Amino acid sequence: MLFAQKKYFVLHAPRQTGKTTCMLALADYLNKKGDYKCLYCNVEAAQAARENIFAGVRSVLSSLASRALQKLKDDFIENHWRKILENNGELNALELTIGSYAENSDKPVILIIDEIDSLVGDTLISILRQLRSGYEKRPDHFPLSIILCGVRDIQDYRIHSGRDNAIITGGSAFNIKAESLRLGDFNKKETFDLLKQHEKATGQIIEQNALEFVWKYSQGQPWLVNALGYEICFRMKKNRDRKKAITEEMVHQAKENLILRRETHLDQLGDKLKEERVRKVVEPILTGSRDLSDLIEDDLQYITDLGLIRRKPVLEVANPIYREIIPRMLTSTTQDSIMQKSAWYINPDNTLDMHKLIKAFQEFFREHSEHWLEGFQYKEAGPQLLLQAFLQRIINSGGRVEREYGLGRKRVDILVLWSGKTGDPESDEKNKDQGKDSHKRSQLQQTQKTVVELKILYKSLEKTIAEGIKQTADYMDISNSNEGHLIIFNRSENISWDEKIFVKKESFNGKKIVVWGM
Repeated sequence: MLFAQKKYFVLHAPRQTGKTTCMLALADYLNKKGDYKCLYCNVEAAQAARENIFAGVRSVLSSLASRALQKLKDDFIENHWRKILENNGELNALELTIGSYAENSDKPVILIIDEIDSLVGDTLISILRQLRSGYEKRPDHFPLSIILCGVRDIQDYRIHSGRDNAIITGGSAFNIKAESLRLGDFNKKETFDLLKQHEKATGQIIEQNALEFVWKYSQGQPWLVNALGYEICFRMKKNRDRKKAITEEMVHQAKENLILRRETHLDQLGDKLKEERVRKVVEPILTGSRDLSDLIEDDLQYITDLGLIRRKPVLEVANPIYREIIPRMLTSTTQDSIMQKSAWYINPDNTLDMHKLIKAFQEFFREHSEHWLEGFQYKEAGPQLLLQAFLQRIINSGGRVEREYGLGRKRVDILVLWSGKTGDPESDEKNKDQGKDSHKRSQLQQTQKTVVELKILYKSLEKTIAEGIKQTADYMDISNSNEGHLIIFNRSENISWDEKIFVKKESFNGKKIVVWGM
């Protein structure tokens, strides 16, 4: 419809969600159908030109020429762009070149420009304005339709112009945009269909629980779906035996492997957390704050476009893997610096002594929190992040931590799952086969689940405890856990540590809960 209406539009989506694959497939489809001539071009190489408009436009024209020659066997741009650039200069060369290309084409031209938002400064402004300038000459003397493809919607471009000494928005430089389309995540059926293609191709069975957990962890984020599948089926050596069924436990291990290796996609995610406009949105989500007053719509939309959050049904981090990686990345150096060993908290039967662990954190928090919290960029979420760093340091050796948090929850739910395993699946498999007693003990260890509820004290302590033990009990029910701890952080500077620090036992609907004050 957009092509039929001769519209120019934007397609955007987070990194590694399939934008380029989608655009290449679209170009091939349109060219095979034969109604249009579709030219795809990636302009990322021009990023290095920065404020040098001549170098940037030259790079874009060279890329267009190369792509047309390679994919369409069309040498028109290759034969003309240098002379046009030399005679007309960089401020008009792109407009004139693609205009001439459209004039000499036997079919209406559709132009796809990928990675457009990788360009910066006056180079980006010039290219957008040249595209806008030719808009009224379409379709006979300019492309019928142009698609700008990138991570962000064009309205989020904040371009610093050295020439104008001003910040120019992409929307003002390219105000001919008809629509902004966002390439979405896979739905559950599409996720399952993709994984089932492996089963069909290799005969390797993927158990239903494994499918469900790939969906649960990824929520259909394309890179995560593919990365989990590749990790499970190819990188984990023992799973290359196609007679071995893919199980839920393998998915858990694959997820952990991706996080510990900090794959490029996840590392880029961590880099975004340093941006102040990202912090303003993510920090209240991490704390479970119910205060929406400081959130700016432009920031919310920007972070949604990055794929970090989703806004419906509630405002929260986009998927469980991101929920786990965000606090880990914000506290990675803290984890490395905390001098704690898991062996100190493991009972003779290999179970985890959570009471002893939280008691140790309570003492640690009293003695060191001022020093540690001062170093956090996310200071409001500091207590919760410090506890998670402390827990992660211990749990890494034989379990995992699952987190639930979101704006308006007024709490952070943590589920500690402890198996006492080494973290080496092949070694654990051998240990399991050594005898029935060992196998039974392993099964028992896998069932150890501990709920840890985190709350900030905003109102009276009595009301906070009453609300907190109910929330803890509810989460224990959902998680099928028989051990619960409620931790209440008191941020007031007018109260002594002796008043803040306490431990008491409570119960709710028959569930025993230990309440800790800090």
